[in-house]
Amino acid sequence: MKILVLLSGGLDSATCLGLAVEEVGAENVSALCSYYGQKHSKEIECARKVAAHYGVKLIEMNLEPVMKFSNCSLLTHSTQKIKHGDYAEQTKEAGGKPVETYVPFRNGLFLSVAASIGLSIGAQEIWYGAHADDAAGSAYPDCSLEFVENMRQAIETGSGGGITIRAPFVNVNKAAVVKKGLLLKVPYELTWSCYEGGEKPCGKCGTCIDRAKAFAENGVVDPYDKT
Repeated sequence: MKILVLLSGGLDSATCLGLAVEEVGAENVSALCSYYGQKHSKEIECARKVAAHYGVKLIEMNLEPVMKFSNCSLLTHSTQKIKHGDYAEQTKEAGGKPVETYVPFRNGLFLSVAASIGLSIGAQEIWYGAHADDAAGSAYPDCSLEFVENMRQAIETGSGGGITIRAPFVNVNKAAVVKKGLLLKVPYELTWSCYEGGEKPCGKCGTCIDRAKAFAENGVVDPYDKT
């Protein structure tokens, strides 16, 4: 079994990579990191560090041209500021629609690219770290179980059964992802979750807040807080 893991450089994808390596060995795992025009390069730098830690091949893609039509606040050319506050507040304000930091069909794009690359390098599965907290309230609909199942069917059909997708955390929350990662000794000190690109995490954006809660629920200190 060969696996291609979507690796953003964040906590969830790093845990996903750690789990894949645990299951099939580093020699059978590759990682795919995509630049899509985000406002900082810290994620990419962290993806490189995490891939190097596990000794897996990292494939990098530039998908920025696809996102040039979007004004999502995460993008370099956006005129919007990144919204702060936890996702519960943001989803309430959004009224059942995606939150402002949702990048249009990003995971659909990543998975489609990964399907093509995966088939070309002989991978049988594509893994990505979507979890239930991200899908809650339709904040990020491309992290939902329904999306995963539909994309799996499309990719299996479109590849003639040559490759499929797996989202091992789609039914659990971020605290459960961290719990699994701690057992696997995932190098969380090498990851970056903050939407801002400062020297230190802002601690105010939705993903910073979610990360802090996940570590707190596991009764451990986030490596962010040790530096």
